[in-house]
Amino acid sequence: MAQDEFPGWHGTTIIGVRKGGKVVVAGDGQVSLGQTVIKGSARKVRRLNPGGYDVVCGFAGSTADAFTLLERLESKLEATPGQLQRASVELAKDWRTDKYLQKLEAMLIVTDGSELYIITGAGDVLEPEHGIAAIGSGGNYALAAARGMFDSDRDAEAIARDAMQIAADICVYTNGNLTVESISG
Repeated sequence: MAQDEFPGWHGTTIIGVRKGGKVVVAGDGQVSLGQTVIKGSARKVRRLNPGGYDVVCGFAGSTADAFTLLERLESKLEATPGQLQRASVELAKDWRTDKYLQKLEAMLIVTDGSELYIITGAGDVLEPEHGIAAIGSGGNYALAAARGMFDSDRDAEAIARDAMQIAADICVYTNGNLTVESISG
């Protein structure tokens, strides 16, 4: 099968919700190859702790590529302790300019509890509006659902969980098997 005919890895929905002094990052567990579910319990949300500085990351895209980016982010955080924005910008610069990293197909949501960013391979470090970030195949569904619930009395975790359930009900590349991590700012 030619490379351009390969069905590719699809799936993943990751959401980050900041509300009430807390940030929750939730991700589904489905990994698909074409129209086939390969695994339903992947862990796409991770906690990093470089030098005692807690950061929660969620990734969408190729798993190997995402792990490469997480390792690079961790080294940037070690070089700039407690400076998530600076580490994220440095990672995005490398990702955009390094010939090896340019081929990586993944996106990240990162937070230290006070800052929340989406990092893309286009060199972007985006601070989302309204304290909600979402990426992946069901990201737009989860984002819309979370925005609709944000002004309610629900906390960040309830919003993230319910938004992920709505995305799983709509997106065939997203399941309801969640990994949820929270962090306070």
